[in-house]
Amino acid sequence: MTENPPVLSVIIPARNAEATIGRVLSAWKRPGAAAAELIVVDDASTDGTAQIASGRADRVIGLAVCRGPAAARNEGARISRGDILLFVDADVLAPPSCGDRVIRAFAADPGLDAVFGSYDDRPSEPNFLSQFKNLLHHYVHQHSAEEARTFWAGCGAIRRKVFFDAGGFSESYAAPSIEDVELGYRLKAAGRTIRLLKDLQVTHLKRWTVTGLLRSDIWGRAVPWTRLASSRGLPRDLNFRPSDRLSALLAWLVPLGLAAGALGPPWMLVALGAAVLLVLINRGLYGFFLEKRGPAFAAGAALWHGFYLIYASAAFALVAPWYLLQKLFRRGR
Repeated sequence: MTENPPVLSVIIPARNAEATIGRVLSAWKRPGAAAAELIVVDDASTDGTAQIASGRADRVIGLAVCRGPAAARNEGARISRGDILLFVDADVLAPPSCGDRVIRAFAADPGLDAVFGSYDDRPSEPNFLSQFKNLLHHYVHQHSAEEARTFWAGCGAIRRKVFFDAGGFSESYAAPSIEDVELGYRLKAAGRTIRLLKDLQVTHLKRWTVTGLLRSDIWGRAVPWTRLASSRGLPRDLNFRPSDRLSALLAWLVPLGLAAGALGPPWMLVALGAAVLLVLINRGLYGFFLEKRGPAFAAGAALWHGFYLIYASAAFALVAPWYLLQKLFRRGR
């Protein structure tokens, strides 16, 4: 007798993830966790990722060369058997209720095509940048519209047929980047329904450093997102709300006003006014930092948030003209 296929396939791309993959997989075996097919795609790791996963996952496949998480997820999807494909990162710890929550969401709405969650407000790493990055992600997702216009593969699920009809993740992204956002663009363009489940929260195990955060935010996010936006337009949710764009402008005015202060008091007033407006616009976020981690953390997080707005918008401003010129050149050919 042929075994019935599982309802849920959990697909985890992993690259040198020996520090976290064991905990991530063990979480799916805890009491109360939904039955699911666990698939790990080892993206040519040079550590013990594959060996650790082999004792916990249902299937472990290895890629001969590193191809990036987009290709790894696609490979996992091809060998999966579930009606629902749940993509989870190798440093994301899911609660026991995760699988059931995803299954219930699809069962309750036959017209629902994809769902995703967010990080919780309890990241495992205690250093400032890990706390800041995680809490910022949590706040943005928790204050965004439930009817989403993008997708997140840190913990995101898609109906099997919808995923393959869309062509899966674009393998042009050879490193961790916005391959999930780009898939979300295509799903929306095809008229698909994507929902943000705010009660679907997972714990991030990643430790962020200054260099790692800047590299990810600039080269992994801002630059490729600029390229995507130049051809398909900017979204109006998550980090691209009108208030976020105004915040980026105000963040620039603060240091520019201070630098020009030698020219006269009006410039100092410009800097002060911009700082006040920036705080007012983001009072919800800064108040959230204050509530969760106290005044010292909130002050540091507000300063880093301003710095983040500056370097992310700078990357966008520097790269956007190049992509727009390429677009105009292709149209003129």
